[in-house]
Amino acid sequence: MTFPYKGYAGYYLEVDLTSGKLRKREMENEWVRLYLGGTGVAARILWDRTSPATDPLSPDNVLVVGTGPLTGVMFSPSGRFMFASKSPLTGIWGESHSGGFFGPEMKYAGFDFIIIHGRSPKPVYLFLRDGEAELRDASHLWGRETHETTDIIREELRDPSIEVSAIGPAGENQVLYGCITVDYYRAAGRTGMGAVMGSKNLKAIAASGSLPLEAHDMDAYLEANQREMERNHAEIWKDFLLSLKKYGTTDLVAMINEIGRLPTKNHWTGYFEKAEDIGPEVIAAKYRIAQEACHGCSIGCKYIYRVMDGEFAGGPAGGPEYETLMAFGSNCLNNNIESILHLGTRCDLLGMDTISCGKTIGFAMELWEKGILTAKDTGGIDLSWGNVESMVQLVEMIAKREGIGNLLANGVKKAAEQLGGDAWMYAVHCKGLEASGQDPRAHQSVGLTYATNVRGADHLRCLSSLEELGFPEIAISRSGEDKAEAIMNIMSPQYKGELIKDIEDLYALVDSAVICKYGTMWPPIYYFDTFENVIAPLTGMTEWSDKRFVRQAAERISHLRRAYNHRLGITRKDETLPRRLLKEPMPTGPSKGGLPDLDVMLDEYYDYRGCSRETGLPKREVLIELGLDYVADDLGRRNMLA
Repeated sequence: MTFPYKGYAGYYLEVDLTSGKLRKREMENEWVRLYLGGTGVAARILWDRTSPATDPLSPDNVLVVGTGPLTGVMFSPSGRFMFASKSPLTGIWGESHSGGFFGPEMKYAGFDFIIIHGRSPKPVYLFLRDGEAELRDASHLWGRETHETTDIIREELRDPSIEVSAIGPAGENQVLYGCITVDYYRAAGRTGMGAVMGSKNLKAIAASGSLPLEAHDMDAYLEANQREMERNHAEIWKDFLLSLKKYGTTDLVAMINEIGRLPTKNHWTGYFEKAEDIGPEVIAAKYRIAQEACHGCSIGCKYIYRVMDGEFAGGPAGGPEYETLMAFGSNCLNNNIESILHLGTRCDLLGMDTISCGKTIGFAMELWEKGILTAKDTGGIDLSWGNVESMVQLVEMIAKREGIGNLLANGVKKAAEQLGGDAWMYAVHCKGLEASGQDPRAHQSVGLTYATNVRGADHLRCLSSLEELGFPEIAISRSGEDKAEAIMNIMSPQYKGELIKDIEDLYALVDSAVICKYGTMWPPIYYFDTFENVIAPLTGMTEWSDKRFVRQAAERISHLRRAYNHRLGITRKDETLPRRLLKEPMPTGPSKGGLPDLDVMLDEYYDYRGCSRETGLPKREVLIELGLDYVADDLGRRNMLA
């Protein structure tokens, strides 16, 4: 049977690295009809092909590379794709997205998804071109950094336009937060997808394609797309989009510090007195030389910088993003902006998530301050706050798993467990993932976001920005006038459970479509009706124009990812916050005294999600209504249903 839907390449690739066999298969109709693409389809694949017994770094683990129907088509922004696997860092759901041009190129090469399992007996890379795929020897690439790997692959294939997603030494050495560097300067950063590639001896994936994509009803799709573009460029969003164009995500340093939410000194506080030294104005004035846009994007938030002279002279290179400035800057009490630019670039080249790396170094600095780590443990390296020389040294040691770097390469949770004693008190994570650049003591819904997030302490699966942006008309239109005032109060827990459930479902569609969070999160332009408008004329799946079907699809994807974690033992007891963020009031800054009222928000969230307040587990009838009978049966056998 021929795959009937448009907007997709129509095929996926099965890669058995152990045998070296590749199989091109037609996409499954039900995958896209029920789960759309991206994270939704990946969740179904991983549910079927991994289990609680799967070791994340074993040949049995599966790595899914996925696009969505909006990847590579005329929609802004349409340059994203994703990786998903059982995470070696957290042991639960792992997922990471990237922008750039690789995702569209993979789709133009003829593949919506790649499903990778096994382990190659020698290093290899995968090459996709116009419906064909091959594994090529990568022995000569092993040990090389990501940019050099990309250059060599392009030279070998005699095509400088080929897009490459590659791991560096960190992934090869299975640093648990090893990332995949994409198109030189972008990264699928979180949850250790690079370590999974390294464990499989897969150095890179390269793609080049010229196959066309079609719309089911081009005229209707273009009309719907035009309506969404007009919404995107409405006067109300003008200042936000201009800020993104001018500063990229660096502008968030100033904005977030202003409300006392900028993680500082390993989350001791949310206010950094020297934030201006690492903020948007100094970067724009002294180091920015250009900006780039991902495929199809009308914003163009990606910085290209250069440091002209001094100890950290270098570039041009991509970055920095807000999270990198936070992780290596305020988080470590480091206001040396040139060192932060250098550290971010080294992480790109070595293939490491800048958030987890910077947060792990900040954790080590606090352990040094408390006397839990000493010079004997560090090999004489001084881990005093803001010690730039030591930070530079540690990044290299972590990537190579040398000395103290071998411990820190496992992330804060596992490092704290290995050290024992009071080390756990300073490990700021949820479910094993180091916290990203938000502090829930300054913003109630961030606490609920971190606690319930399927991949841990992260903001990109369900963070709401309605409260801080100050657009009551948006809050009223989505939640009603009676709730809007409380929803927009960042220090009120009221209605945050309903809000975060709603945003989590919205992001499930964003990550399945697959598009960027800019336009959905910051500012909050696109909503569920966006998908009602564009998916049906693009794909021909007429049910996607129905409001109830779209909402149910979003809930189905959200519940399936949560169920993946439930099957691994995650319940309400795990959906909590680290001691510092839950028990220690904010000590300084605009949010001084703040604490998240997590239990109140969790109760409300579970009510709206259709889960038990006591356990956080889903109710059977909710899963059945969403067509997740197979999930209900599995969890029921494990006594993991409400």
